[in-house]
Amino acid sequence: MELAARGALLDGHFRLSSGRHSARFIQKFRILEDPRIVEPIASRLAEGARGFAPTVVVSAAVGGIVLGYEVARKLGTLALFVEKENGVPVLRRGFALAAADRVLVVEDVVTTGLSVREVISVVRAAGASVVGVAVIVRRAIVDFGVPAIALLDLPVESFDSADCPQCARGEPLVEPGSRRT
Repeated sequence: MELAARGALLDGHFRLSSGRHSARFIQKFRILEDPRIVEPIASRLAEGARGFAPTVVVSAAVGGIVLGYEVARKLGTLALFVEKENGVPVLRRGFALAAADRVLVVEDVVTTGLSVREVISVVRAAGASVVGVAVIVRRAIVDFGVPAIALLDLPVESFDSADCPQCARGEPLVEPGSRRT
């Protein structure tokens, strides 16, 4: 996977969706905008997760919808997504899970794991079980308490704003992520 060639790997001073600061940012939509790229990525995630025997794929809105759908299509399962309602992650639009559902959580980029944890909480609150997590890029190893696979481990240092060396140098901050802190 060539992130830089797609313009998906950016250098600068960024506030990540997690609120942390980093000198590198992965613009996932440079990958997700092209079905010719999404299809093989989804195939690889589905193959890696097939052993978890999922019956449903659940992802987070908005960024995870395309990827979750494609992985679910490859696995032959339903594709649901969690979205925010009054700031709280929930299943909406008539989506429902049952106790027998075995959920694969699909995410594009993981830094702190907050979005994945939110999805896992919603799935478990609905009574279903989470059998695994599948991600395109893992910026940091995060323990979700279930097996996890990543197509690319790309460790990228991030900082709390109080400890950010770029902030200390007065470098302008860009906030390209979808989650506003």
